[in-house]
Amino acid sequence: MRIAYVSNVIYPFVTGGAEKRIHEIGTRLTNQGHDVTIYGRHYWDGPDEITHEGMTLRAVAPEADLHNGDRRSITEAIDFAVRALPSLRRRLRRDEHDIMVASVFPYFPVISTKLATLRTDTPFVTTWHEVWGNYWEEYLGHLAPFGKLTEHVTARTPQYPVAISSITADRLAAIGPARETIEVVPNGIDIKQIRSAPLPEQGYDVLFAGRLIEHKNVDVLLEAFDEIAGDHNNATLGIIGDGPERERLERKEESLTHTDRIEFLGFLDDYEDVLGHMRAADIFASPSTREGFGITFAEAMAADCTVIAANHPDSAADEVIGDAGFLVNPAVESLTDTLDVVLRGKRPPTNPVERAQRYDWDTVADQAETVYQQAIEHSC
Repeated sequence: MRIAYVSNVIYPFVTGGAEKRIHEIGTRLTNQGHDVTIYGRHYWDGPDEITHEGMTLRAVAPEADLHNGDRRSITEAIDFAVRALPSLRRRLRRDEHDIMVASVFPYFPVISTKLATLRTDTPFVTTWHEVWGNYWEEYLGHLAPFGKLTEHVTARTPQYPVAISSITADRLAAIGPARETIEVVPNGIDIKQIRSAPLPEQGYDVLFAGRLIEHKNVDVLLEAFDEIAGDHNNATLGIIGDGPERERLERKEESLTHTDRIEFLGFLDDYEDVLGHMRAADIFASPSTREGFGITFAEAMAADCTVIAANHPDSAADEVIGDAGFLVNPAVESLTDTLDVVLRGKRPPTNPVERAQRYDWDTVADQAETVYQQAIEHSC
C-alpha cells in the first residue's frame, strides 16, 4: 500500500500522542514493505522533503505556533488546512497514494483532505482520538457553538472512521456515522522500551503522570494520599507533569499534613525517565474524568504498576485496564479507600503486564493495516 498521513505536526520534531501514533504505526508499516508519506508542517531542518526512518516527510506549510495561550490555535489549523489542500490535490491527481489517513483534531485539515480526495478513488480514513461534545463549553465558552458545529460537520463528512476506544466510537456515532461502520484501533505502547527503561535514583510508591489540568483531578489524589499517608509511614507520592493547575496544586500541597512525602517533578524531557518512574512505582493513580483512551494506564500496566483510575462516563479507563487495575469514583473518600488497600498489598485479578500486551505497537500496527486494506477494497 501507498499510505499518506496528514498531520500538521510530525513526530519526533513535535511530541504528542496523535503524531506519535502515526510515527509508530508508520514505521512498522514501512518495515512491512508499505510506502508511507506524512504531510505536515516544516518543523525539521533541511529541505521540504526528507526521509526519516524509512518514511517520506513532506512539508506543505511552514513551522507555526500550535497554541494561543492554553488553547490550540484555530487560525493555525485553518492555515495548515488551506496550505495543504493544493499539494494533496496535486499528488492525488497523479495517483501517488492508495489511501489517505488524517487525525481528527484539529478538524480543518480533515475537511481539506476530504476535499483533496474528491473525484478520485482514494479512500479517506480518519482517526478520532476524542469527541468533545459538551466539553466545548468549558474549552471555548461563548464560542462553544462554533466548536460543536465544526465537530459535527467533520463527523458527517464521508469517511472511513477509526476510533481509539469504544467510548470514542460510541460518541462519534451519536453525532455522525453509524456505529457499525466505526473501527476501533487503540493507541499503543512499546512494551520492550517500558520494561527496559532505566530506574530513577529515587522512586515513589504512588505516581501520577499527565498534564496538570482540572479534569485530571490531581487535587483529589493529593487529598486522598494525605489521608492514608499517616497509616503508611514510608509511602511517597510523585507528580510528573506541568500545566495551568500546577501553582494551585502546589499551594494545596503546602497545606497538607504530609507535604514532606509529596514531590512535584514537573515535566520530564526524556520519555524514558517517565517510564523509569513507572517501573519504580507500586501504584499509578489518575482519577481523571476525561480520557479518550488513557495511554498512561497502558504504560503503567506494562511497567507492572497497579493502576487506580476513575470510573466515569467520559473516561475510557475501564476499557483500557479491565480487571487489571481498580476503578474508583473520582472523589477523595473512594480514592482514599482504594489507595489504602493497594498499599497494603492488594493486587488486581488480572496481571497488569499481561493486559498491557494487547496495546503493543506491533499489534496495533497490524490492526491499522487491516483497516486500511479493507478501506481500499471497499472503495474499489
